[in-house]
Amino acid sequence: MTTSMFVGNLPFSTDQSGLQSLFAPFGEVVSARVMSDRDTGRSRGFGFVEMEASDAGKAMSSLDGRDHQGRKLRVNEAEKRPQRF
Repeated sequence: MTTSMFVGNLPFSTDQSGLQSLFAPFGEVVSARVMSDRDTGRSRGFGFVEMEASDAGKAMSSLDGRDHQGRKLRVNEAEKRPQRF
């Protein structure tokens, strides 16, 4: 079973591989996405990481509030998006 995590306050220079590398020490990263502005392609400063539930718990407790390249990360379990019709 996997857990999806919201990662906020990312440095704007962070890309998908950088986000994956940040979480890799805690276990296998199933997916890592940095959200970008659709018009400019520039990072929006947040993303989502999916990991096994036990690894995600370790990652959240270790990385939430941690300074990363001068920015204090926010890491918590992602909320489920309501379905659009």
